[in-house]
Amino acid sequence: MSATSQRALPAPVSAQWAALRVRWSGLSRRDRGLALLGLAVLGAFVLWTVGLQPAWRTLRDAPAQREQLDLQLQEMRALAAEAQLLRSAPTLNPEQSAAALRSASERLGNKARLSLQGERAVLTLSGVSSQQLREWLAEARAGARARPVEAQLSRGAQGFTGSIVLSLGAGG
Repeated sequence: MSATSQRALPAPVSAQWAALRVRWSGLSRRDRGLALLGLAVLGAFVLWTVGLQPAWRTLRDAPAQREQLDLQLQEMRALAAEAQLLRSAPTLNPEQSAAALRSASERLGNKARLSLQGERAVLTLSGVSSQQLREWLAEARAGARARPVEAQLSRGAQGFTGSIVLSLGAGG
């Protein structure tokens, strides 16, 4: 450090710097070499942990993340295509929609009870598996053109219990 830059340092820092230089000059050549080696190892460690390791991890994980994102994109495109298909499908009148909903609900057996109230339907569930509920919702959406507007479900050991309110004949 030059004399000009030393004057720019605050007094406490300048004093510590001077004490460090005196201590450094008092070390033997072997001790200075070991101290430099220690600083080099510390510098390499910091460089690795801050600069290289995160980039290395990103490069390593990128193919798996890209594959996962590609799968999600395919799934979203399939859902968008299904939504477009449902939008373009002809609407059903409430009677046709109710008949399709009754048919889908009968497949659930005694685990579900359907009640129709005008252009609304309420399905009360008791111990329906997630697979059965998923299939029923898909059929209600595609076959009956019913749209869920409210759901109060809880999952227990026997499956889902609760109710789903649907709007009928709305065209999806």
